[in-house]
Amino acid sequence: MLQVTFPEIALVLDGLRSSVAAAESHGCLCGALCATPHYSLERWLEEIVPEEATSDLGSENRPLKLLFDDTANALRGDEMEFEPLLPDDDAALQERALALSQWCEGFLYGFGTGAPIKAEDMPANIDEVLRDLTYIGRASVELDEGNEEEEQAYSEVIEYVRVGVQLIHDELCAARGRHPPSSSGSSD
Repeated sequence: MLQVTFPEIALVLDGLRSSVAAAESHGCLCGALCATPHYSLERWLEEIVPEEATSDLGSENRPLKLLFDDTANALRGDEMEFEPLLPDDDAALQERALALSQWCEGFLYGFGTGAPIKAEDMPANIDEVLRDLTYIGRASVELDEGNEEEEQAYSEVIEYVRVGVQLIHDELCAARGRHPPSSSGSSD
């Protein structure tokens, strides 16, 4: 369970003049955590916070650190508690769908810049999930607000992303022949 909300992270990133949207920044974090066993808070902040704003981090760092720690713990835990950081259900469906697309783009970026295992050692089911995340990230969506079928479809896609990302994380840990590293925001 995340201790911070989507609006809190969006506000922090806006205050830091980040060009990275809240959903995309969380996707980037998740992709990097899947691909890089010892990904650190500092490396993530380098990706999402402009260099000139790093001196402004101070108290702004707390929500980002909480998000980092909660995400790492959820991915590395046994409870399947991982969830992507996205707008709440009270946001317009169009806004939520756009954020999901940004989240997937961020995930693919974070995964691609990480240190995954060699292609020949990559479990086959990971390729399928990565391909699906690519499609979701490229999707443009025109929705009718209040359409129950579209709400249901959106919920199903979120669940697929949630489970797919957990699968990628767990499969890569298994392929590397070890358990996930303990989560600490300061390791590198």
